Amino acid sequence: MIVNDPETLAEMEAVFSRYETALVSNDVETLDALFWQDERTIRYGIGENLHGVSEILAFRKGRSPKGLERDLDRTVITTFGSDFATASTLFRRDGAPGKVGRQMQSWARMDDGWRVVAAHVSIIDEEK
Repeated sequence: MIVNDPETLAEMEAVFSRYETALVSNDVETLDALFWQDERTIRYGIGENLHGVSEILAFRKGRSPKGLERDLDRTVITTFGSDFATASTLFRRDGAPGKVGRQMQSWARMDDGWRVVAAHVSIIDEEK
């Protein structure tokens, strides 16, 4: 298996950037499109456990569009072969001083492109 094939890695870096832009601008249509439209999709969030795309879509529709801006740090994207990848990043928000967010996603290439199949977001106290 090839890990971090340059072409596949470039694709994932672009799709991750597209996801991040959609997230901070609350582009719900793009966010929804980038998640696998399947009831086996999982998203564990800061205050919610979402099982299946129906719960994920409902969460996005009800989420406040305020305070989504953030700064990323230590982002690592790793591809495994040409059809699976992980993306991990730390993030900080001005509205949450002393806290650091952690985001991990599993991505799979589907017939219609790269899609998040599992995600986890959490926030912890910043190490001092």
